[in-house]
Amino acid sequence: MNTAREEVFKLRKEGHSYNHISQRTGVSKSTLSGWLFNVPYTPNKITIDRINKARVTSNKVKTKIKIESIERAGKEAKKEVGEITKRDLFMLGIGIYIGEGAKTNDIVRIINADPKIIKLAVKWFEEVCNLPRENFRIKLHVYPDNDLEQCIKFWSNASGIPSKQFQKTYIDIRKDKKMFKRGKLPYGTAHLSIRSNGKKEFGVYFARKINGWIEEVLK
Repeated sequence: MNTAREEVFKLRKEGHSYNHISQRTGVSKSTLSGWLFNVPYTPNKITIDRINKARVTSNKVKTKIKIESIERAGKEAKKEVGEITKRDLFMLGIGIYIGEGAKTNDIVRIINADPKIIKLAVKWFEEVCNLPRENFRIKLHVYPDNDLEQCIKFWSNASGIPSKQFQKTYIDIRKDKKMFKRGKLPYGTAHLSIRSNGKKEFGVYFARKINGWIEEVLK
């Protein structure tokens, strides 16, 4: 054995990495791989600390790149979307209803756990469909671990609908659902519906009209 080879084996048995051994001895990592492939290896504290430090540095770099990418994408998206017109809102609302709305011809309802979706639905009904605020109703679907008072307050603030227009809350007490949903929906799900309040244009006819819009869009 020459001195370099002896040093290589000594360092490896001490738990040093290929990078460290290569820097210390000048032997390439490809050569080290050939010499040491069957030598048992347990990283020492120096190696572990170096690996952890490298991981932390790598994670910081990845996080920085991710944040910069999100910010850049956000700026581009804002520029591409531009000003939202009433026509844009009209079509967007139909899209939301296709995904989240009731599909029968006699009910107008949008269900979602995202307050932004419910808020946008309220805006659509008011500004596009010309519905008065008093025609709105919200029924919450919650679970036993939800705080009912906080849920009502949350959805009232998010939607702009006063709590007096909230219907009786449905509490899902099914045991097979309780553990699965625990903590995942802290404010439950909001069922935003429309009442005609004696005006036919906001009753069954309105539900049929929405379905007509959907049919036209999906043609």
